[in-house]
Amino acid sequence: MSVDAPGSWFRTFREIDDILVAHVDLTPHEEREANAFSWLDEKEKDRLRRFRYERPRREFALCRAALRAMLCRRLGCESEKLEFDVSGHGKPFALVDGRAVPVSFNVSHSGKHGLIALAPQGRLGVDVEERVARIDLDGVSEIVFGPGEQADFASARGREKLYLFFTLWTLKEALIKALGTGFSLDPSRFEIPSPMRHGARKGIFRFPHMPDVGWKLEYLGNADFAAAIAHELDPALDTKGE
Repeated sequence: MSVDAPGSWFRTFREIDDILVAHVDLTPHEEREANAFSWLDEKEKDRLRRFRYERPRREFALCRAALRAMLCRRLGCESEKLEFDVSGHGKPFALVDGRAVPVSFNVSHSGKHGLIALAPQGRLGVDVEERVARIDLDGVSEIVFGPGEQADFASARGREKLYLFFTLWTLKEALIKALGTGFSLDPSRFEIPSPMRHGARKGIFRFPHMPDVGWKLEYLGNADFAAAIAHELDPALDTKGE
């Protein structure tokens, strides 16, 4: 289900089996922002007005409107019939005519880039990060990386260090977002599979505290940004041998 459209602020980035990942252009653009604003409902417009700064206001409007357009196309509904609620952990879900719909989605944004992932079922998480050394990478790595990850990070040098940090960060964040518990789960308590720490872009992951649930994990990064997606395996297709 491609979402490409001339003049749109979002486009298809990847299609992975039945998962659609769209890229949202978050650079300032008056016409695109006005178009996005027209998709929002009154609650969303009220929320938009409460933002104090232009950048988060733009990020919310463009990403939420793109999500609305994607869901309406997938579900075959008008935007006026679509609304959102949140789970106990704050993860949003969609409703049409007041009823929850069987579709999974997740949104992430960083700098000029937004990503939206959409799947027909299964828990889903996506993360995107611009590779900017705006934080103490070494200090943060000691908090969020496990022992094996810390060893790999310590041995990296120069630009490789920056790339490895954001590769691991986006993979972990995608998994945490897919699980839906927020950072109540300590990211240092689980490690990204070793092959993915050393260049593999795909893998199967299992949280140590819930080994019976498998997750398809894929690194989506390119020259512009780091990104990753995690999607719960269908239990009927999950095998411990993977």
